[in-house]
This record gives sequence, C-alpha cells and structure tokens, in this order.
Amino acid sequence: MDNYKRVQELLHKLSIGAVLISNGNNMRYISGFAGETGYVYISEKRHAVVTDFRYTIQAEMEAEGYEIITIGNGGYDETLNDILKTEGISRLGFEAEDMLYATYNKLKDKLHVDELVPLGNEITAMRRIKSPRELERIKKAEAIGDQVFTDILDFIKPGMSELEIAARIEYLLKVKGAQGCSFPAIVASGVNSSMPHAVPSVKKIEVGDFLTMDFGCVYEGYCSDMTRTIVIGKASQKQKDVYNTVLKAQLAALDFIRAGVKGKEVDKVARDIIYSAGYEGCFGHGLGHSVGLHIHENPRLSMLEEDTIEAGMTETVEPGIYIKGFGGVRIEDLVVVTMDGHENFTFSDKKLIEL
Repeated sequence: MDNYKRVQELLHKLSIGAVLISNGNNMRYISGFAGETGYVYISEKRHAVVTDFRYTIQAEMEAEGYEIITIGNGGYDETLNDILKTEGISRLGFEAEDMLYATYNKLKDKLHVDELVPLGNEITAMRRIKSPRELERIKKAEAIGDQVFTDILDFIKPGMSELEIAARIEYLLKVKGAQGCSFPAIVASGVNSSMPHAVPSVKKIEVGDFLTMDFGCVYEGYCSDMTRTIVIGKASQKQKDVYNTVLKAQLAALDFIRAGVKGKEVDKVARDIIYSAGYEGCFGHGLGHSVGLHIHENPRLSMLEEDTIEAGMTETVEPGIYIKGFGGVRIEDLVVVTMDGHENFTFSDKKLIEL
C-alpha cells in the first residue's frame, strides 16, 4: 500500500523527521498490517513495520512493499533507537490521541530524540473518505447483515432469551463469511428496548414486545452496522405510532443527506420530525456516525457536528425513540454519501414487521 506517501506529506507539513503510528486501525490503513502488536514507522526515506516474532510472517504477507523489522531481545526501545540513530531523527511524531500515558512516558524516557511531537487526528482523518475498494468491503459486510436479519426472523420465538437471539445472530454472521462482529450484538426486548445500548440479558421475549436488534460484522477488516425493530405478535396503536414516526424521520434524513451539508444539518431533519411528533427528550443520541475499519468513526451526524459531509464518506442513519417503561424503536441503515445524495448499502425491509 502506498498510503505512506500521504504520511510523508504530513511530515513536511509538521516539520518532523518521522512518525510512529500506534493506532491499530491506522497501522492497517497505512500499511496493510493487521497484527495486534507493533508500530508503523514512516520517515522521508523509510516505511517500515516494527513488530515481534509472533507477527513477522503476517507483516510480510500483509504489508506489501514495507520493510519488516523484528525486534530483538532489547525490545522496541532498542530497535527504535537503532532506526532513529541511523536516520538522524530529532523530532518524532506520535499518535497522542491513541497512546497510553504510561507508554508515552516510557518512550520519552527511552528514545533518543530531542522531541516527541504529539499528533492530533491527522492520520485518522485520512480514513474519512473511503476508496472504491474500501466501499466494496463495507458493502459486503452490510450484505451479510441483511442475510442474517432475514434468517433470524425465522428463528425468533416467544420464550427465547435476548442472549439466545444475540448468540444466534453472531453465529450466523460468521457462518455467512464474516471474520467477526464489529461490536457485540444488541438485542433488547420490551422495556429493555428503551435503552439504546442495552446489553442482551436472560429476559425472555414476550408477545407484545418491541424487539430491537442492532448488529454488524467485519469483512476483510471493514465494519457494517444495521438496526431493525420488530414487534412480537400484533402491534398496539402506540407501537405503530412510535415506529412510524422513527421511520418517517429516517426516510427524511436519507432524502436530505448529500455531499456539502453539515452533520448537524442532517441530524436536525430527523430530530425535528421526532420532536414535533411529541417525543422531545426521547431521542438522546446522534443520528449517526461514519463506519470503516472502526465501527464508530468521524464525522458524525449529531447536533454538535460542524464538519461537512463529503462524497465517499460512509454514514449510519439511525434515529430512535426511547420511552422509559414502554420500549423503544431504532431503524438504522448504512449509506455512502454521493454528490447529490447517497447509495444505501442496507436492504432489509423497513415496514413494521409483526412476528
């Protein structure tokens, strides 16, 4: 991968000799290396993966075109100092938003440089606009989720626990080709569905319950995310009203989203509909977030997001209404923003399903 060239441009901009990338997602984005331990080191003349013996072969396979450096008995400190001395690096950039304070103090004490220069989100921000290859992976991950939603509808029966359904969802995601889950599946029924990030419990689903299922998977490193809410049995009029309000808000936001608008403007479209329907105070989270190598990326769709949405960014659109003691509804699609609108990667039905 040649993303290291973008980092080299950053070196010139910040007047630093080299940068040590420690964030796992950024390491993968820049080099292709997906191991759990190590650094990506980039200077004007070198681009290398520095890791230990456990990951050497993996790094050689994944980080095409990169120098692979395996640390010796002296650990990372000795190996990095050898590199820094050879290159004459005096100012070394590091990912301040990722690195533990204890790790920073150790590097400050052990590395032979004049200055450790904290970087903000400059490298992470490189991941905001997805390449066609990245979009294909995200699209595939979301397609796996659609398949699982169809299958899980045939599995769900009253009397099952939330944990049973969550386990089945996560099993099906892997059976259908996912590497794993992009986050633990949320399965919330009845009054539990009033909690946006409820943890699946031993509660058994009952006739008359809302059942919210929020899940995603990882395909070739890239995440998906979707949510559907159904009713077990026949929906009451209040359930229908809540559901239809959320759906109306989501469809309006989807119709509005496009390149050139601010994240807070998209959020406002959905929020105004929910609030004007009498549910002010029942939609306490942002409308959405970007998705990529990490499940929650920027920019967001929220009341506070001033950043402009650009073509090639992926965003979830997931309004909700949550009523304590009653239940809640969330409907979530994952889209890629285009110049004049969006392409929706989520195809599961959004009409109210009464199971």
